[in-house]
Amino acid sequence: MAPTEGTDSLTTTVPLVRFSGDAATRDRDPVVREVPVTVFLNDQEFVTLVCSPEAIEALVAGFLLVEGIVTERPDIRDIRIRPEEGLVWVETAGGTAPAGELFLKRCLASCCGRGRSTVYFMNDANLRPVAAALTITPGRIRELDRAREELAAVFRATGGTHGAALCSLERVMYFHEDVGRHNAVDKVLGRAFLDGVPFHDKMIFLSGRVSSEMVVKAARAGVPVIVSRAAPTDFALRMAANLDVTVVGFVRGDRLNVYSGFQRVAQETM
Repeated sequence: MAPTEGTDSLTTTVPLVRFSGDAATRDRDPVVREVPVTVFLNDQEFVTLVCSPEAIEALVAGFLLVEGIVTERPDIRDIRIRPEEGLVWVETAGGTAPAGELFLKRCLASCCGRGRSTVYFMNDANLRPVAAALTITPGRIRELDRAREELAAVFRATGGTHGAALCSLERVMYFHEDVGRHNAVDKVLGRAFLDGVPFHDKMIFLSGRVSSEMVVKAARAGVPVIVSRAAPTDFALRMAANLDVTVVGFVRGDRLNVYSGFQRVAQETM
């Protein structure tokens, strides 16, 4: 039996053999799809992203934003997509692609830090502290995280995606799932960026761990709060302290941990 694509385009059904003890049965199960997408920036081949095949425009816009290639909505003049070929063409106001060595350095830094200290890392990435007066209560954090989790339909079907949400204090504004947790964040940031939504009073909610790359993405966009049901890394927390990004982790049941930017999480008043 061959795989068959799911009706939502994000999953495909594959054959398998299930074992219960020593008893075997043939069956089919949904698994999440994964595709390569090659981006051409101002007619130069730029990067190939491996992702779930939806919200490609948002993914590419978010990637350009968090890499510092665009900073304002007018910087992106046009995005053309051939989804069946996995090709995207982007035209920006600058009219040129970034120098290869500088872009490679930035990508390597965002992946592993190259052993440099936090301060040098931030200087290389041209990051600045996030200035935002947003405050939120623990109870509201838990409510928004439950709302994020309820939207994760592909994860419930396959167990193979990460989810990210961009939230205001009132609601989940954008939600995307992807095989890559970085892609999911880029998609919600990119969609908001294309829609002209300001970031200073928003929060990123994640299903996976808070790594240094997530802090870079939040700081680059100007999002002051990152919330996750999982753990942060020590390097992420050092960066968050320097960049004044609030990191909340282990949001589970009635518990959560605030690791940085404590002033933004306020106790409920009686």
